[in-house]
Amino acid sequence: MSDTDIMELDDFAAALDWQVTHAAQNGAPCTARIVRALEAAAKGDTAVAKRMTNWPGLTLKDAMPLRIAGGLHYLLLSGTDDRLAPVYRGEITDQAEVDALVCSVVEAHDAALVPWFDGPPQTNEAGRSASIMAGLLWLAGRVPAKFDMFELGASAGVNTMMDRYFYQLGETQAGPVSSPMRIVPEWRGVSPPAADIEITAVRGCDVATIDLSDADKALRLKSYVWPDAQERMERIDAAIQLAGERAPDLVQMDAGDFVREQLARPQETGTTRVIFHSIMWQYMPAETQGSITRAMKEAGALATADKPLAWVSLETDPATFRHELRVRYWPDGEEEVCLAHAHPHGAWVEWSGG
Repeated sequence: MSDTDIMELDDFAAALDWQVTHAAQNGAPCTARIVRALEAAAKGDTAVAKRMTNWPGLTLKDAMPLRIAGGLHYLLLSGTDDRLAPVYRGEITDQAEVDALVCSVVEAHDAALVPWFDGPPQTNEAGRSASIMAGLLWLAGRVPAKFDMFELGASAGVNTMMDRYFYQLGETQAGPVSSPMRIVPEWRGVSPPAADIEITAVRGCDVATIDLSDADKALRLKSYVWPDAQERMERIDAAIQLAGERAPDLVQMDAGDFVREQLARPQETGTTRVIFHSIMWQYMPAETQGSITRAMKEAGALATADKPLAWVSLETDPATFRHELRVRYWPDGEEEVCLAHAHPHGAWVEWSGG
């Protein structure tokens, strides 16, 4: 299978193999074992098994294996069933033993796990804001460094609070030093340019927003975090703390409608309007992607030097499955620029921009 076919995987076994490899290569061997065990669980006589083996559509594009993996993690975090705890801690590594445990848990909680198939994983990862912030620092040398921002697929709004986070990006610092959210990825390459930037507002949309003040919904969000990465769990806790101090500005809305609404708002002179998103584009229907792209190009054609428009994204290249930080801005730089490659959960950023 060619690299360009990766996201088109609709075969359950092939998609599972890819997801296992991807998790293992990204420092999550425990999660990889849980996902591998779904192959054994799919042979059982459960509703979960039927949903997995009869999945309608593109199994990998839909992140189907990670949907049920989130449900299994939720059983542990909620105190419902702790039998997988030794697997998540890395104490049980024998795949046959992991298979047996996962099958047993699925059989015991079949009805409770089935609804986890109904929506994509919402990995609202604050670590991805390292790339977005680096993109803003790069933009600050080309457009007014006063940013009015809006995010697509914001989920719980973790990254809409990015102006409240502290960043150490190589030798470049940004954000409030006193923040409980510390974004310090392994930085590869030269540091991004230092700049004094101002984020005047950040709004977000999602078709299924999550209220971080709701303890059960916050726990569900944590369930999608790969348990191998303790730093990610700590970042979710920091985001919950900050959301409690001031709630994110979120709206439950289709992304295409949201983009058109945001672009129609009056824009202050000397302010750069920025659309941004991370690891969500693949989940949107093609018609929504096309609608957003057309709306941005039309708005870009009207942008001026004192009212510019920018598009910052950290998304998956379907040809290589590498996660790329790309920036496009109008009116002067219509061509998209790839500034970095990054770990999907923010563990590292490899900078190639100026």
